[in-house]
Amino acid sequence: MRPSLQVYWRLLVRYLRPQLGQTLLLLLILCINILLQLINPLIMRRFLDSALAGDSMALLTRLALLFIGIAAVQQVTAVSSTVLAENVGWRATNALRRDLARHCLRLDLTFHQQHTPGEMIERIDGDINALTRFFAQLVVQLFGNGLLLIGVLVVLLREDLRVGGAFGVFVVVTLLVLGRLRNLAVPHWQRSREASARFFGFVEERLAGTEDIRASNARVFTLFRFHQLLRTFWQTTIRAELLGFSMINIAWFLFSIGAAISFVLGASLYFSGALTIGTVYLIFHYSNLITGPIERIAQEFEQFQRAGAGIARIQELFATESRLVETPAAAVGEDSRRGRDGAGPAGALAVEFEQVRFAYPTEAPPEEATAGLGQFALDGFQLRLEPKEVLGLLGRTGSGKTTLARLLLRLYDVDSGRVLVAGRDVRQWPLQALRAQVAMVTQNVQLFQASIRDNLTFFDRSVPDARIWEAIDTLGLAEWYASLGDGLDAQLQIGSGGLSAGESQLVAFTRIFLRDPGVIVLDEASSRLDPATEAFLERAVTRLLSDRTGILIAHRLATVQRADRIVIVENGEIREQGDRGVLALDPASHYHRLLRLGIEDMGIGDMDVEGLDR
Repeated sequence: MRPSLQVYWRLLVRYLRPQLGQTLLLLLILCINILLQLINPLIMRRFLDSALAGDSMALLTRLALLFIGIAAVQQVTAVSSTVLAENVGWRATNALRRDLARHCLRLDLTFHQQHTPGEMIERIDGDINALTRFFAQLVVQLFGNGLLLIGVLVVLLREDLRVGGAFGVFVVVTLLVLGRLRNLAVPHWQRSREASARFFGFVEERLAGTEDIRASNARVFTLFRFHQLLRTFWQTTIRAELLGFSMINIAWFLFSIGAAISFVLGASLYFSGALTIGTVYLIFHYSNLITGPIERIAQEFEQFQRAGAGIARIQELFATESRLVETPAAAVGEDSRRGRDGAGPAGALAVEFEQVRFAYPTEAPPEEATAGLGQFALDGFQLRLEPKEVLGLLGRTGSGKTTLARLLLRLYDVDSGRVLVAGRDVRQWPLQALRAQVAMVTQNVQLFQASIRDNLTFFDRSVPDARIWEAIDTLGLAEWYASLGDGLDAQLQIGSGGLSAGESQLVAFTRIFLRDPGVIVLDEASSRLDPATEAFLERAVTRLLSDRTGILIAHRLATVQRADRIVIVENGEIREQGDRGVLALDPASHYHRLLRLGIEDMGIGDMDVEGLDR
């Protein structure tokens, strides 16, 4: 796709409008700079003609000093315009980068499963970096040099209509040729940007899996793929560079024609007596002055081909829509907005799944989509949790346990049926309000290279330290946080954050407690912990689930000992459910048999459970 001029214009207006004051100041400085560039050759012509005419040294000295002074001021305006342009350009691209990142964060989980983090970094940062020159230099180079061209032609027409007309035709033809070539390399730059995104996506994934690559002795294959992708990136970039520079080569050829025109016209008119030597210098200088703006415009056109490729990919990303239709907060009743931080109803919330049927999108089927029978991860699933009830959810891998949590958080939408929180369909909740009331802790906790405080609050500096310490004390973790040395100011390192798996879970629990949701989902939160650490976490979990509705997703039977009710899921359907104490004492129940046999690997469906009783 080749972006039209309207796309360029809309982008400029949208992101330069907030900087209108600086943009107008930049235009003023440009106009002063252009005026000075037009005046100095006129002073030099006067100097040459006066010297040949034998005028006084005082006059020649004043003209020389005036020329030098104007040249100095011109340099100051040139530097000022460059600084202002770069400032405007970086602010505009940062605003664009922010909008694109916000848009991508609003997209559904299917989109993010189709694109690696490395690819997304390259698309949000790399593609937009290509537009920095577009925002920073468009006004300076196109507008400024366009005005300079017009000024030069006006002065030449005033000096001699024949000279002005000849150069006017030359300028129009040159700009038309360059305009026709401005999109020549755009498709090739698009392919280069795509190859770049694939390459950096590959690098990001392999860096994250360095230990597995070494342990599996896969270094040779990894390097082979690295070189393959790098070669493709290099080849597409070279092709785009060559086509882009063809415009510069054509411009240089046209410049030589312009120089020839200035020599022929100047010499013929001088020898005919129509022009003085000073005017001949003026024509020659202005011909070079015309060449400079056209060359810079040609260079900008070459840069715009790169920018055009970035704009096309950015527009494509903006055009990607989430499968989740957002419910505006204004459309939600006041009763659903009051409560904790105004996010929703206060207290523990009821949760209900009504005849839920769901299949993962075919573009990126997760594990659950292929593990069950048929294409549906959940098929007619029916379940209700009362407020403050704690549910233990058991089942083998791929049975649909995590799918239930994802639907509850509305990471996906159901194909049919409803998921209700506090009696309201999750599709009728604003996403921000829903996710403020439903929180999930998984076995893999994302930590950031920042302080403990920032990791707990997700960089929300409005959360006071007193509230953070209150949450820590309530969870019984004050002694552990104190052991970190610098307390809340302790810095976590990149990757694991310098914490063990258990300590990472403690950070996650404190995060959730600060949010104070009505529903908490613990998805295999203790599956990677040793018994001692798990026992320490159990005390925090007890406080975390107090006065809240809880869902404990687990393989290990010990994890669900605090549950009020047990549900065993198989192939997206409920195989067994009931009061945990009743099921534990019922010899005919699957839960009782699993407890009796001490089975922690939930192989339901892979084993003859009925035969285990014999």
